Amino acid sequence: MAHQAQQADAHGHDAHHPNYLKIYFILLALFAVSVTGPMIGIKWLTLITAFGIAVIKAYLVAANFMHLNIEKRYVAYLLLTALAFMFLFYAGVSPDVMNHRGRGWENVAAAKETERALKAAAASHEHGHQEH
Repeated sequence: MAHQAQQADAHGHDAHHPNYLKIYFILLALFAVSVTGPMIGIKWLTLITAFGIAVIKAYLVAANFMHLNIEKRYVAYLLLTALAFMFLFYAGVSPDVMNHRGRGWENVAAAKETERALKAAAASHEHGHQEH
């Protein structure tokens, strides 16, 4: 136990958060409310308990257990890395997804729907109807 205290002091923070048990019981109570809310059968109460309490629970967990105050400098790096991978994925799959034909494949359903929509638009213009 004394070793933990020395180790905690060496790193500059406490070994245990003083409110863990209190937060645990608050999360349990909120869980009970979110489970019993839909059992009552009132739609607006179900929405409030499902979404409102979920937001409160997520905040409590993020604020108290995820140590976000310690890792602020890494958030920007993680966000930029995630965005870079997202754009890389988009660049890799967009040529195939945005076309009706590729090397060794053809999206028949999309081609038929495009053809049908073009015929419908041409027929609409022939009959004097204009879309806005």
